[in-house]
Amino acid sequence: QVQPVESGGGLVQAGGSLRLSCAASGRPFSNYAMGWFRQAPGKEREFVAAIKPIDGNTAYADSVKGRFTISGDNAKNTVYLQMNSLNAEDTAVYFCAARFVSWDIKVDPTEYTYWGQGTQVTVSS
Repeated sequence: QVQPVESGGGLVQAGGSLRLSCAASGRPFSNYAMGWFRQAPGKEREFVAAIKPIDGNTAYADSVKGRFTISGDNAKNTVYLQMNSLNAEDTAVYFCAARFVSWDIKVDPTEYTYWGQGTQVTVSS
């Protein structure tokens, strides 16, 4: 199994940027697809972005396309989420998740097996 651990959350003003990191310990990184999800108070957990480190394929939610970038460093078993042009609607707890790699990228959180503890991102307007 793999254990994701997030870091990099915090408080930022609207229009600012943050970079989240997710270090995945355990099995070889390339065996897994990694996803970022977020959950705001009173709302369901929603897909943000995902990557398959083995081939670099990525997917994004429409709400973050053009503002967020997911990337991976296979040597460090780490996935990053660069978040630019943040707005108040991006405020949420951000979770990193992993699942055994498949041919397609999954966006449903129930498809992911391993989850980190989450990191808070707060955007002040």
